Amino acid sequence: MKTFKNISTFVLTIFIASTSLAQDKKAHDIDNSNIALQSYSPVSYLDLGKAELGRKEFKTELNKVIYYFTSADQKKAFDKNPSRYLPQYGGYCAFGIYAGAKFRPDPNNFIVKDGEYFLYLKNLELDAKQLWLAEKNHDKLVDVANKNWGKLKTTYN
Repeated sequence: MKTFKNISTFVLTIFIASTSLAQDKKAHDIDNSNIALQSYSPVSYLDLGKAELGRKEFKTELNKVIYYFTSADQKKAFDKNPSRYLPQYGGYCAFGIYAGAKFRPDPNNFIVKDGEYFLYLKNLELDAKQLWLAEKNHDKLVDVANKNWGKLKTTYN
């Protein structure tokens, strides 16, 4: 009976942990390493307007997601006010969210507007940032994307 109880406890623990991690992966563009933004610094996007890879020695874990920074000052800025630096739509492609689907963005393809940064898919076939800009109605796109994100953040796609 004791063995059954131990096995049941172990299975329940694994289930709870995997459910919790799965929820994180639904709302954040992360892989099995739980690294956000493909190791790019969220502070560089917003404060410097450029994409910069973070460094291993400057990292923070927030809600089981790891963020890297280029310097101790960037890490300090993020730690002081993380919500300011979090990517829109969990780091997924903003145009994809607008269209109702999650796509992994190119971390070098982004815009900063109104104190927020938006990442976009870019490959040989498609540049989602150009599609977004061609609409010439950022506020409308954001409104629709925000509505879609309310549903998408709880799904795998």
